[in-house]
Amino acid sequence: MSTAAIEIHDLVREFKKGPRAVDGIDLRVESGEVYGFLGPNGAGKSTTVHMLTTLLPPTSGTARVAGHDVVKEGAAVRAAIGAALQEAALDPFLTGREHMKLQTALHGMRGEDGRRRGDSLLERVGLTDAADRKVRGYSGGMKRRLDLALALVHRPRILFLDEPTTGLDPQSRSALWAEVQRLASDRGVTVFLTTQYLEEADVLADRVGIIDHGRIVAEGTPDALKAEIGRPSVEAIPADPANLPRTKEVLARFGEAVAASPKGAAVRLSRGEAQLAEVVRALDAQEIAVEHLQLHAPTLDDVFLAKTGRSLEGAGDGAPEHAAEAAPSEATSPRLVRQEA
Repeated sequence: MSTAAIEIHDLVREFKKGPRAVDGIDLRVESGEVYGFLGPNGAGKSTTVHMLTTLLPPTSGTARVAGHDVVKEGAAVRAAIGAALQEAALDPFLTGREHMKLQTALHGMRGEDGRRRGDSLLERVGLTDAADRKVRGYSGGMKRRLDLALALVHRPRILFLDEPTTGLDPQSRSALWAEVQRLASDRGVTVFLTTQYLEEADVLADRVGIIDHGRIVAEGTPDALKAEIGRPSVEAIPADPANLPRTKEVLARFGEAVAASPKGAAVRLSRGEAQLAEVVRALDAQEIAVEHLQLHAPTLDDVFLAKTGRSLEGAGDGAPEHAAEAAPSEATSPRLVRQEA
C-alpha cells in the first residue's frame, strides 16, 4: 500500500464552456514533505487544491489524500486535513478567541479541553494579545495567522495552504513562513503550499512542482531545478571604466558572455562556481581593480522562464481559473464541511 500523503494520477478538471483548468496531472507528495505548487494566476493551482480537499469533484482521474480517495472517501479525507484557502472563512464580528471556541466545539472539544487547545494555538500564531478583539480590526497578516490556527485545531496530518501570504507585508509573510517550517520540522505535518512567489517556494519547499495552463511542466527540489537549467554567471564592474574592454577579454576565458549592467561584463561560467577564484586571480594578474564582483546563481524564475517561455512575474494575465465555479463559498470551508460528513 502506498505511503504517500498525496497521490494523483491523470487528474482533470474541466469547466463548462471553458478550458481544462487542470489537464491530466500526476503528482506524489511524501508524508512530512513541504510541497510547493508554483505558478501564475489561472495556472490551475487553486482548482487542484479544491479537488484535493473534496470541495470540487474531478472530471476524471484519481486522487488519494492520506490514503483515501477524494471522491469515494470524502469524509475520511476531510478528517485528516486542514486547509487555509485564499479567502479566510472568518466572521468579522467574532473575536479571535470566539473563533477558536467555535472551531474546537465543531471538532468535539468542549469545556476546558477546547479552551486549552484554542489558547495554545492563539499563542502559537502570536495572537494572544489580540484574542479578544473582533476580527474586523485585524490586519491581513493577523487574519491569515488566525485562519492557520483554525486549520490546525484537530491536529491534521496534511495541511493545504492556498497562496497563504498573498497581499501580506514582508514581516507578516516571514512570520507565516516560520510557522510553516516549524509545523513541518517539529510536527511532521505534510504541507501542500500553492504560491506565486518564487522566494516562498525556494525558502519553504522540499520539492516544487511548476504548473502552467493546467499541466505540470517541471518538478524537483529547488536546487535541482535551478541546476538543470543552467550554470551560475559572474559579473565584474571595473573601478576604472576604461578597463571594461580588458575586463571582457579576461572573463571571456571562463565562459560565454551574458547580459550585464552597462558598466560591467558578465559570463556564464563553463565549470560553475568553482571558477570564481580563477576569475579573481585572472583579473588581479591583469592589474584590473574591480569595484563590484558578483556571482549570480540561477533562480526559480529562470526555471519558469526556461520551462514556459515567460517570466512568472506579470504572467497572471491569462484567463482566470473560473473562480465562480471553482471557488467554494467561505461557508463551505473544509474545516466546516468536515462536520457534515
